[in-house]
Amino acid sequence: MLSIFRKEINTFFSSLIGYIVIGVFLTIMGLVMFVFPDTSILEYKFATMEQLFEMAPQIFLFLIPAITMRTFAEENQSGTIELLATRPLFDLEIILGKYLAALALVVFALLPTLLYYYTVYQLGDPKGNLDSGAIIGSYIGLMFLAGTFVSIGIFASSITNNQIVAFILAAFLCFFFYWGFFYLSKLPVFFGKVDDVVQMIGIDYHYDSISRGIIDSRDLIYFITVTSLFIMMTVVSLERRKW
Repeated sequence: MLSIFRKEINTFFSSLIGYIVIGVFLTIMGLVMFVFPDTSILEYKFATMEQLFEMAPQIFLFLIPAITMRTFAEENQSGTIELLATRPLFDLEIILGKYLAALALVVFALLPTLLYYYTVYQLGDPKGNLDSGAIIGSYIGLMFLAGTFVSIGIFASSITNNQIVAFILAAFLCFFFYWGFFYLSKLPVFFGKVDDVVQMIGIDYHYDSISRGIIDSRDLIYFITVTSLFIMMTVVSLERRKW
């Protein structure tokens, strides 16, 4: 698994993929945080990082599928997936190696945003007047969200040999699991407490919950369950070649 992880990390940073992903993410977040007047913290009367945590999931909807679209689609297209399968590794180890590498790239993109926290901390009046607990919770929520999106993206890449198709499918699935159940709950066919249950199936419900600074075990179990589900579906997808 570690050999696959190192191989994927080297692939990301030996080409422009890793640098483009990190650069695009930081550029957009920098514009949102400090330039665009509607969201700039310089225009606010209080210190906050809500803009980052509201915008980051929307960027992840496209950025993470762009990272994961080549993980298995490229292997399937070039035929190297069979060569990879000859290594003394289980399919799950191959998947986890690629999964952790893609997630690591997202973490590398998030790390520089800690400078935003330092900036907001210094701009507070008095200095440090911001809800650090909610910010920590939001970062934890972003990590779990990224992990879930990466698992979805890898699954989408495993069922096709076309990277564009993998990107579109992953973006659609990420959007559906993030916002789809919220919009479904608004349909008039749901009434009483049923609409709340439908909302709870969606990712945004649990991400918003963690972002309040309250780490609820139910939210953590949800993210771990969904991530595990898509990883196991990827295992089944790779097993197809043996059927």
